[in-house]
Amino acid sequence: MGSPWKPLLLLSIFSGLADLARSVAGRPVPYAAVLRMKPDSSSSSALSPRARARQGRGGVASFIQDWPPFSRVGLSALGSQEDYRSEESEEFGPVFVQEPDDVIFALDSDDKKVTLSCEARGSPAPTYSWLINRTHIDVEADIHYSLIGGNLVIHNASEAVDFGRYQCRAENSVGAVLSREALLQFAYLGVFSSRPRGGVSVREGQGVVLMCTPPPHSAEIIYSWVFNEFPSFVAEDSRRFISQETGNLYISKVQPSDVGSYICLVKNTVTSTRVLSPPTPLTLKTDGIMGEYEPKIEVHFPPTVLAAKGVTVRLECFALGNPVPTITWRKINGNIPKKARLRKSQAVLEIPSVQLEDSGSYECKAENSRGGTTFRGHLQVYTMPLWISMINDSQLDSGEQLQWECRATGKPRPTYRWLRNGEPLTPQTRVGVLNGELQIRKVQPADSGMYQCVAENKYGSVYSSAELKILASAPVFSANPVTTIATVGKEVSLECRPRASPKPRITWKKGERRIQASRRISVLRNNTLRISNSSRADEGSYTCRAENQFGSAELMTVLLVKEAMRVELIPRRVEVTVGESVVLSCKASHDPSLDVSFQWLLNNRPLDAEQDGGHLEYIQTASTADLMIRSILLKHAGKYGCRVQTSADTVFAEAELLVRGPPGPPGVVIVEEITDTVATLSWSHGVDNHSPVSTYNVQARSPFSLGWQTVKTDPEHVTGDMESSTAVELNPWVEYEFRVVATNAIGTGDPSSPSRAVRTKEAVPSVAPANVSGGSGRRHELVISWEPVSEEFQNGEGFGYIVAFRANGTRGWKEKMVTSADSTTYKYRDETFPPLTPFEVKVGVYNNKGDGPFSQVVTVFSAEGEPREAPIEVKLSAMSSSEIKVTWKAPNPGPGRPQGYEVSYWKTSEQEEMGKKTRTVGNETTVLLSGLEGNTPYLIAVKGFNSIGQSPASSPVQATTRKNPPSHPPSNVMWIQEGNNVSLSWDPVKAMDNESDVIGYKVLLRQEGRGHSQVMRTPNSAAVLTLPEGGTYIIEVRAVSEGGEGAASSQIRVLTSSGVRAKSAQSSLHSLPSGLAWTPVLLVLMVPSAPW
Repeated sequence: MGSPWKPLLLLSIFSGLADLARSVAGRPVPYAAVLRMKPDSSSSSALSPRARARQGRGGVASFIQDWPPFSRVGLSALGSQEDYRSEESEEFGPVFVQEPDDVIFALDSDDKKVTLSCEARGSPAPTYSWLINRTHIDVEADIHYSLIGGNLVIHNASEAVDFGRYQCRAENSVGAVLSREALLQFAYLGVFSSRPRGGVSVREGQGVVLMCTPPPHSAEIIYSWVFNEFPSFVAEDSRRFISQETGNLYISKVQPSDVGSYICLVKNTVTSTRVLSPPTPLTLKTDGIMGEYEPKIEVHFPPTVLAAKGVTVRLECFALGNPVPTITWRKINGNIPKKARLRKSQAVLEIPSVQLEDSGSYECKAENSRGGTTFRGHLQVYTMPLWISMINDSQLDSGEQLQWECRATGKPRPTYRWLRNGEPLTPQTRVGVLNGELQIRKVQPADSGMYQCVAENKYGSVYSSAELKILASAPVFSANPVTTIATVGKEVSLECRPRASPKPRITWKKGERRIQASRRISVLRNNTLRISNSSRADEGSYTCRAENQFGSAELMTVLLVKEAMRVELIPRRVEVTVGESVVLSCKASHDPSLDVSFQWLLNNRPLDAEQDGGHLEYIQTASTADLMIRSILLKHAGKYGCRVQTSADTVFAEAELLVRGPPGPPGVVIVEEITDTVATLSWSHGVDNHSPVSTYNVQARSPFSLGWQTVKTDPEHVTGDMESSTAVELNPWVEYEFRVVATNAIGTGDPSSPSRAVRTKEAVPSVAPANVSGGSGRRHELVISWEPVSEEFQNGEGFGYIVAFRANGTRGWKEKMVTSADSTTYKYRDETFPPLTPFEVKVGVYNNKGDGPFSQVVTVFSAEGEPREAPIEVKLSAMSSSEIKVTWKAPNPGPGRPQGYEVSYWKTSEQEEMGKKTRTVGNETTVLLSGLEGNTPYLIAVKGFNSIGQSPASSPVQATTRKNPPSHPPSNVMWIQEGNNVSLSWDPVKAMDNESDVIGYKVLLRQEGRGHSQVMRTPNSAAVLTLPEGGTYIIEVRAVSEGGEGAASSQIRVLTSSGVRAKSAQSSLHSLPSGLAWTPVLLVLMVPSAPW
């Protein structure tokens, strides 16, 4: 999708070309080297055209304000020609966007192609070529290579042909640059020889080294060893070590358990390929056991270890010996880095992210009871070159001198070389190269191009690129002619700033007469013509002529001189109160031929009515601008400026608006002194907002208050002229913050910032516990309770309670200390006093400062204890096969009154612990036990209980539940419906031997859709029902026995008609099962469902 600004850009280019054609018509076309622009035009426009930092190189540019360079296209619609540079229209040299990286290519990869990436931007677009080991690759002639954009693709890559260092070359008409070098390596792992390996035989206790001898490989490999069969790997410990440098397995002291077959496993970290060596048998000699011997270091790091800064260094050291040696490490003339770690039973010293300061000599020591040995080597950390300063794009006038310098750090110290357009730059007559400095004297257009400084040491190289442009152009003016409007009596400046290289010679004329300098007229160093105290006589056409060896150009400026503008702003000073409104009026007297514009400012900052919440409104006519400020706030106070501007001059007038309002916040409150109940405070006056402060209100906040609260002060009223006060009646040992609020005739302002939190001093407690009471507890206990005193009133550390009590009628008080400030009860036990003994009780307070007050004396009774007598006259009644009713009487009144009763019941065939329990509350002495088994004897006992404990249980009483109700439902149910009357009959139910005898039947009737049932009872196997009119009814029959109700018969559905009574002759006979047994009918009343 196209950018929306491109049509405007094209339009401005065409306009600029037209202006350019007019300005240079009839003149010879000069040589021009056009300045290119960096990709971010918004940032580039701020840079001087003389020198700019090359984007993406991170260097520091030098900016010199001097003569503007030539540009072929004027962009009047988007800005001046001098400031705007279009990347689309100006050439610039290649700049790398992506450079090739090092590649390790796996030879066993399915994809046989290697791709090295390269991309550059430039105008015109760059073309690409590649070098290997600084030799050009002929991509077109060799089908082994192909180019995709700037990327080099190597087909069927092989190590023999393609291993090496590659560079990308990007080139366009401006010049060429080389990328950094990228190393292409190949990863592979060969196979072990299949030839069997000879066995190794040693004595027990002797050390042994099993050689791995890895196959040919490239890229890093990892070694491990398999014992006897895969995947049983050798575990490394203080006795066994696998070197990742040699691949060998070292066993410092062989044991019988080590006998077996060993296989070396090698893994390539790039290809993940694994190969196994032939097995190496290890056996023990039978000619004896090896005696003890001193350690011998078999594997160690090289004498000199080279490591790149930032990598992880691993130093190996392992020894054979009997007993097994221990390994220790130290750094000569220094300490081992704190970040270092010991691995593999201290056989490996690992230093992560190694730095230059980690360089030095390291020593490992192996020792056992027979002696010790050491090895010492040197760690040398190197760094690749890193830029300190780089070269930047530069453009010079022909004949000037170029001075470039680049510097880099590195270890070893880097050397420098210079490239021009990708080729080595050698010293010449005008060209001097010394390390990182390049100097070219009297630059010429032929010196233009792309330059690179290369800093390198044996570990790598870095490239810094910059473009050099040599400018050579005839003078050109961006706009012609120019009209300038001045004001009578003021100074006027007529600019003359052509773009040219080298600098042109400048002359000024008025009309056809050359201007001579005078006290009133002068030409400045930048070639601007300045006229002081201008008048109407200075009006006319002025011509600036610029000329150098490439040509000349003229700029005509028409000067018009107008009368000075006058501005009046009223009122000049006004005072208002918050909430009022005011109008400021700004009137301009000016030349009627000039347009006028107004701008309002507050404290020299432009006003924005839209962002002021509707407080501001502008009212403007041709020569007047009014500012209305509604519902004024304190923030509206200040100096209002009215700036009036014409094309000739600008006039500024100012008025002051004072706003009276509530005071601003006082200064921060300072606690000067503090005691246990008093704090001396001070503060500074805040702004009074043009209304004197009348009073101050002192407020405090503590962890116990609900926000900020006004505190009492001394003096009671704090007047507006005071800057200190004393807060009184504070609580001791409480942390307070203080603040002050000011009030004037307008209102109350914002509070000051809080003071720092301070704690009042400790004092003796002054508040006694409240709601002292007691009671309950176990027998012979006196329980005393109270409400704890809030921390706010504890007045200091070490707070606790003093509990005092005495039996009624006695004189001496017993006092007990309770040290916990959160305690709410105290229990005192004495076997000598009987239950419900009255005591006088009071509770006091204390802390580290002393004892505080006691509460009022109250009477508290000692505990009455648990019930002491069992319930009496326990009686049982079997109600059904699953229910037994239990009744009893409360024991004789006495200490330990029951608060309820617990009934325990269990089968006679079980232990009491297997039974169940149920409880009653209060004076209830009856309970119905349910969920019991039928025809089963139960034992039942009753206990009283209260909050203290339980009474003894009553003697167990036995009762047997009744037999289960009949399991068979009534059968052969028949009915005759005559209108709303239904006559029922059924076969009598006969109970089985283990079931209760039938004593009658229940007929249940309910209307369909409702849950409530009506019940009819009958001792016979027949019944007559009279049903209400209208509706469907459901009827079922159950047998009733002492054991409860039996199973229900099948349901009968009967429909009655509303408002119609059937004749006696109209009847119907119905039967559920087959058979026609019939019995006399007995009519009984219908009653609600209730227990039988």
